[in-house]
Amino acid sequence: MKRADGPRHAWWYLAERWLLVLAALALVAGLFEPGVMTQRPLVDHIVVLDVTQSMNVTDERIDGEPVSRLAFAKHALRQSLLRLPCGSKVGWAVFTEYRALLLLSPIEVCANLKELRSTLAQIDARMAWSGNSEIAKGLHSAIGIAKLLPDKPSLVFVTDGQEAPPLNPHYRPAFDDKPGDVLGLIVGVGDLRPSPIPKTDPDGRPLGFWRADEVAQTDLRSQGRNASVRSEGMVKDAAGGNAPTLGATPGSEHLSALRESYLRLLAGEQGLEFVRLQSPERLAQALTSPALARPEAARFSLAGALAAVAWALLLARYVVPLLFRRRASRTGLKTRVS
Repeated sequence: MKRADGPRHAWWYLAERWLLVLAALALVAGLFEPGVMTQRPLVDHIVVLDVTQSMNVTDERIDGEPVSRLAFAKHALRQSLLRLPCGSKVGWAVFTEYRALLLLSPIEVCANLKELRSTLAQIDARMAWSGNSEIAKGLHSAIGIAKLLPDKPSLVFVTDGQEAPPLNPHYRPAFDDKPGDVLGLIVGVGDLRPSPIPKTDPDGRPLGFWRADEVAQTDLRSQGRNASVRSEGMVKDAAGGNAPTLGATPGSEHLSALRESYLRLLAGEQGLEFVRLQSPERLAQALTSPALARPEAARFSLAGALAAVAWALLLARYVVPLLFRRRASRTGLKTRVS
């Protein structure tokens, strides 16, 4: 004859079987991977990395160790990939001379995290095909790439902002970009204090630092030479001769610092945001900014939730009797004491 005390009376045997049945149903339902459609903010970026020689300046730090600007930018991007919501996309491009070159079109981050990190690791200064660093033209080229990609991704342009050769502030390249056509960020990297620029051979072996007599200290127009693209027009500053500050330092162009004011100027002209790269967390926050996110339909899987429900039901089958026995033992103890 079964005992009627505790959880082992008739109702508990019935409840116990229902727990098993419900747990089994939850597990079976999970095998079909049910889901619901929701709207969630996702990002789609094409990241353009400046690989010119000034990005080799070691004025950044990772875990207290000095590293180059390019290495610091890559480290921050690598960490930021983990903070992007699944469904978001990222692609890579590089900038040198006066144009950007697409390396990898944007792909989904969670399913392709290994591939994204592997290709990012391979980007270095040896990819540069020229010693020039014409930032304004490179930004224009990068905007063109973003416009041509099917999903019109936002642009993340990572650079220290040093124009080489320097630009004449009264005569700047004129482009037909419409501000706001491409959303995105200009990410400034580097210290505000100037440092020597490392010189390397085509294989990346160090050759010391660039000297003042080896680097153009004034703009090409002042030297009576054409721009890099002959068909490009040069426009005088519309402010009636009050030329903007482009960060050039004649006589010290062999040294490099973050040209923040110039990058802010370019960002404002192109309808982009500017952020200074100071930590991976700050970069991840900028990359997931609501201003760059796009609400897209996404499927939220219920399989994990159903598995958790099944686990909870099975756990309850064993925990509830233990609680009843513990309560019964306390009641019995009180009765004997009384």
